[in-house]
Amino acid sequence: MLKNVMRAVGLMFAAMATPVAGQAPAAPATRDPATLEGMDAALRRGEFKRITSVLIARDGRLIHEAYFDEGGREKPRDTRSATKTVTGMLVGIAIEKKLIAGVAAPVVPFFPDRQPLDNPDPRKAQISVEDLLTMSSLLECNDSNSFSRGNEERMYLIEDYVKFALDLPIRGFPPFEEKPADRPYGRAFSYCTAGVVMLGGIVEKAAKQPLADFARASLFEPLAIPKADWQITPTGLAMGGGGLRLRSVDLLGLAQLYLDKGRRNGRQIVPEAWVTASTTPKANARENVDYGYLWWLAPFTAGGQPHRSWGMYGMGGNKILVFPDLRATVVVTSENFRERDAHALTDRLITEHILPALGR
Repeated sequence: MLKNVMRAVGLMFAAMATPVAGQAPAAPATRDPATLEGMDAALRRGEFKRITSVLIARDGRLIHEAYFDEGGREKPRDTRSATKTVTGMLVGIAIEKKLIAGVAAPVVPFFPDRQPLDNPDPRKAQISVEDLLTMSSLLECNDSNSFSRGNEERMYLIEDYVKFALDLPIRGFPPFEEKPADRPYGRAFSYCTAGVVMLGGIVEKAAKQPLADFARASLFEPLAIPKADWQITPTGLAMGGGGLRLRSVDLLGLAQLYLDKGRRNGRQIVPEAWVTASTTPKANARENVDYGYLWWLAPFTAGGQPHRSWGMYGMGGNKILVFPDLRATVVVTSENFRERDAHALTDRLITEHILPALGR
């Protein structure tokens, strides 16, 4: 019975999907379907702990959809910081609509109502939209450092998250740390949720409408995403830095949109140039991992074969991935929020099960 339901769901997704224009004839969906059956069995045994769903599409067609909690297909998934990538999409759409001048646009002028700023410094006036998209502004903001003034846990204690970000001091570079000019791509990466919240505020200011309304009209409705549950900050701004709840199949649709160069059903939803720019390295996040415009750019290796990926990552091991060379998209949702190595757990699922099943 369950297999029949899954087959029907797969056919429905295939009917809705739009093949990539000019692509080569589709390869077999999987090299070894038994690998995915083994993965599902391992997940049901709890070997990967609190993984809640795994979806895989190839050539725009859903080939695997499985859920491991009571929520099933209709449950909105909290993929935490994967929201950031959605905010990046909205920035690209706003630039295309000429609501924002471009990635070089300075940030501070969008917020005359938040001034004067604490920790005044002329360099704040030079902080651009691109600096926030690449997690490389000069604001002293580092979510990985509990001592950082801009750590997101400190932000949640303040009513106005945007003002919190604007008031941060300029970061320093001690002698043992490379300055931006000495780093790959000329940028110093520092993971900063507050900066992405500010990007959401910029889109809202530029569009002259709530961020959630802009997202619904320009992104979610064109993708036939029926519902998006945003977290709302104390000042009423939709939280662009995390906590947006979407169904797993909707997350897969966002990944497929980027694999399809921003198009769906003949309509350009995200500009193709923005897709290319977003998935081109702009900063080095850590060894062997780069960062674009709020996309993680990292290789996954299976069977000695590396596969480049574009990823939306969220706390707890949540990952929404595009594998361009495999013409595949993958969603893994998880509630491993208390697991120290949650992302490593998801990565093992991908390299030991998903990629071997896809092959070449």
